[in-house]
Amino acid sequence: MCLGIPGRIVATTDVAGLLMGTVDFGGITREVCLAYVADDAAIGAYVIVHVGFAISLVDEAEAHRTLELLRSLGDVLQDELAAQDDPVRPPRHEPSRGPATT
Repeated sequence: MCLGIPGRIVATTDVAGLLMGTVDFGGITREVCLAYVADDAAIGAYVIVHVGFAISLVDEAEAHRTLELLRSLGDVLQDELAAQDDPVRPPRHEPSRGPATT
């Protein structure tokens, strides 16, 4: 399962024209792509992050409520962030090279 996790932007940087940021998830920080929320991504803003991408903004009170709920479930927050660090990737599809000729 992959959840959208709320976190606070603590730093931003431009990497080859792509807005990236450091996001704090209640004491755990991760590098996140901020491209989808670039117009509103500011230090101190709260975002919902899914598999390494900030997908929307959220207000501070809702972010804190959600983080507290996740903490109350035990290791869910750490497990979700670990899953986002190493998502399962589908096998690469090799394009067909056509029929073999001899």
